[in-house]
Amino acid sequence: MSLAQTVGTAAGVAGRRGGEPEIVSVPIIQVLPGDSPRLTGEDKGHVLRLAAIEGTLPPILVDRRTMCVIDGLHRLMAASLKGQKDIDVRFFDGSREEAFLKSVEANVEHGLPLSQADRTAAALRILKSHPTMADRAIAKSTGLGARTVAQLRRSSDSVPQSDFRVGRDGKVRPLDGAQGRLRVAELMRDNPDASLRQVARSAGVSPATALDVRRRLERGDQPVPSQRSRSRGEAGPAKPEPVDPPPVPVAAPPTAATLDKLMRDPSLRQSELGRRLLRMFRENVLGASEMNDICASVPSHCIELIVELSRRNSQIWDGFAQELNRRARIVNPD
Repeated sequence: MSLAQTVGTAAGVAGRRGGEPEIVSVPIIQVLPGDSPRLTGEDKGHVLRLAAIEGTLPPILVDRRTMCVIDGLHRLMAASLKGQKDIDVRFFDGSREEAFLKSVEANVEHGLPLSQADRTAAALRILKSHPTMADRAIAKSTGLGARTVAQLRRSSDSVPQSDFRVGRDGKVRPLDGAQGRLRVAELMRDNPDASLRQVARSAGVSPATALDVRRRLERGDQPVPSQRSRSRGEAGPAKPEPVDPPPVPVAAPPTAATLDKLMRDPSLRQSELGRRLLRMFRENVLGASEMNDICASVPSHCIELIVELSRRNSQIWDGFAQELNRRARIVNPD
């Protein structure tokens, strides 16, 4: 696969909203630099590499209102350097804040990687412009871990507070689960013929939560489990606090600097197998910070199979590392 194919295209990102935007040819002189998430500006070396490619690069993504680049400034600069008069464009329609979010997502999904500092700064800005966006959704958009995003939210006084979150699936979920359950109970009393999905959607909870509330009401129980009720000030016999199980021991992931260095290495990025290896490393690093949450989400009937598969994967990576060590000793016997 050529570098032109790995640069990426905005089509997948821009096309999420109701169909893929049309590609149009636009005079380069009409297109302006955009609000880039890159703190240190564009990479001139990458521009030169793109300019050396024969043929047409994938279309860039441009804000229709401002004619500013959302994704593809390196491609725009390369086209200008080659003396092109026109460039292929897909247009994006949305607010300035939505355009920046789209720019971050596009740069995380393909093209020249954003640095850790770029992604952290982008996440903080998205938190300010989209305060109701869930931590996991922002983490997916920026290439950070959900815990990192949550820490940024807590540590910044400039992030507006909200009592609900909007997930990657577009569903609204209250931060206070008890509040959502009480709302479900109220809706069920007022609209006994409403479906579970209708109630769940109106209350901002999952259908499973709505079903649990219905069953509780049918049994004559409170919609909120007793432990949650007591935490909200209701009377009840004191019980010892449950002891959380110890966290799953997770080996420290490679530093962001190490991964960034590998992601920028052209000898890896310009081969299909090299890019596949980088993607595998990146997924491992991003997933390591959420391993406890992932472990807790595994259904009990799948545990044995996942343990077996995890150990097998560990053996594969260990064998891979041993083979690389063997090669290193051959190349550098000292």
